[in-house]
Amino acid sequence: MNFLTVERAEIIRETRIVLGFCITEIKKKSKMILPIVAYGDPILKKEAVEIDQDYPELNKLIEDMFETMYEASGVGLAAPQINRSIRLFVVDGSPFAETDEDEEEDPMAEGMEGFKRVFINPIIEEEAGEAWGFHEGCLSIPKIREEVYRKEKIRMTYYDENWQFHDEWFDGYKARIIQHEYDHIEGVLFTDHLSVLKRRLLAKRLQNISQGLISVAYKMKFPSFKKGK
Repeated sequence: MNFLTVERAEIIRETRIVLGFCITEIKKKSKMILPIVAYGDPILKKEAVEIDQDYPELNKLIEDMFETMYEASGVGLAAPQINRSIRLFVVDGSPFAETDEDEEEDPMAEGMEGFKRVFINPIIEEEAGEAWGFHEGCLSIPKIREEVYRKEKIRMTYYDENWQFHDEWFDGYKARIIQHEYDHIEGVLFTDHLSVLKRRLLAKRLQNISQGLISVAYKMKFPSFKKGK
């Protein structure tokens, strides 16, 4: 192999490296962090509609939802929270599997490591077990956490991102996260599960959120800041 051949091979190799880098950067930039709809927006109280396989750019939407959820340090995100009134939500419960060395294992967290799912047109078919309390929060209702009681186990039918049908039972934190996100596509918020007294006590804080009078580390869309208002 002469010098020119070696030089040409080196140029081709470097070009491939540069092209590979550019493609990677384009892929990174193609992911979009979407603004999360804040408490008070009517879409959060609306029952979402089912979709079919022809829904426009569904794969891109799912990818963007995961990226938006991770950016906000969430474990679940429903389509109404990014201003899409469709029956779709994504979850990644991996953070529940993380424990400190001196912490005991939480039985409710069993199987949470790697629990990442997409739920399309889901239906909760059955609920079972005792109702148990857990302090829930919501990306649409930042900096408020309250105890909500939900059933320990649920059976759900749904389609995944590949439109494969599933009929599964979930329990523990899996069931908890799923029920919370399922509420969103039903037009229900976790605050709706609270007592009348508790909602009255939270009224001012909820009003501040709807008016954008709160500081958060992720993009949000506040009802009072819509165009034309």
